[in-house]
Amino acid sequence: MRAQSSATEPTAIAVDTTSGSAPAPVPGAASPTTQGTLLALLGVVAFSLTFPSTAWGLESFGPWSLVAVRSTLAALIAGAFLLGGRVPLPERRHWAGLAVVAGGVVIGFPLLTTLALQTSTTSHAAVVVGLLPLTTAAFAAVRTGRRPSRTFWTAALSGAAVVIAFTVQQSGGALSAGDLYLFGALLVCAAGYTEGGRLAGLMPGWQVIGWALVLCLPLMAPASVVALALEPVRLTAHGVIGLAWVAAGSTFFGLYVWYRGMAAIGIPRASQLQLAQPLLTLFWSVFLLGESLPLAAPVAAIGVLVCIAVTQRAKS
Repeated sequence: MRAQSSATEPTAIAVDTTSGSAPAPVPGAASPTTQGTLLALLGVVAFSLTFPSTAWGLESFGPWSLVAVRSTLAALIAGAFLLGGRVPLPERRHWAGLAVVAGGVVIGFPLLTTLALQTSTTSHAAVVVGLLPLTTAAFAAVRTGRRPSRTFWTAALSGAAVVIAFTVQQSGGALSAGDLYLFGALLVCAAGYTEGGRLAGLMPGWQVIGWALVLCLPLMAPASVVALALEPVRLTAHGVIGLAWVAAGSTFFGLYVWYRGMAAIGIPRASQLQLAQPLLTLFWSVFLLGESLPLAAPVAAIGVLVCIAVTQRAKS
């Protein structure tokens, strides 16, 4: 296969082939910024279901089996899309970045959070997501050299503080045995998001996660066989649905729209949309797992939405 050339994804344009004039925006079409924001938000919604789906998946599979099978299934889906589209191999200079994406969001974050959820509730695990936007913005500032404005950082820190205060208050202020896993997951995921967002400006977003998943397949396919042989499997409807979502929904579809959104609006701005993710996860936990809804949730939601609005308007 030939190496893939660096190109961003096309936006909706109309070309006058008779006069040779420059492309003009399609009347009524959403701006790239609006499209990017909507795509990133769709990714946040997909990610917000990850912890509840993982909790369901653990009803049927052990933690190592769940992560290995999840990654293998997602890689097979991605490989089918890449083969069907006859997508050429990425350029050699992109493979190191793809390895960071694979290690961070395909293997590291799922494995560490799955291990954490054996001892932590989904609401407590949301501490990771509460800190992830700020950590991703910090990683992006170092990696890309872009420096968001003081207003952006103030709003980002305020949003992180609201989420942390809310989640810690819900956990009674106590740290669980899985917190080390959660903090490790925070770091590797922020690195994977940052590198993936950068690569999404050079190739289509779905190809970024697609190649990262395929890169993991030689490791995760045999790992699935070994883990399934060593850990007990008790198939239930919840377990199968949970596995299907974390493979197809969170890992493939969620990261596809997330990286497209990042490429359109920038890594720092997109990352701050994830401030809403812990609260969304909490609501899903209420409806899917039967956890109770705290009275502080609406107050925290309003505070987070204000911070998100400021970060989206601030220079990033």
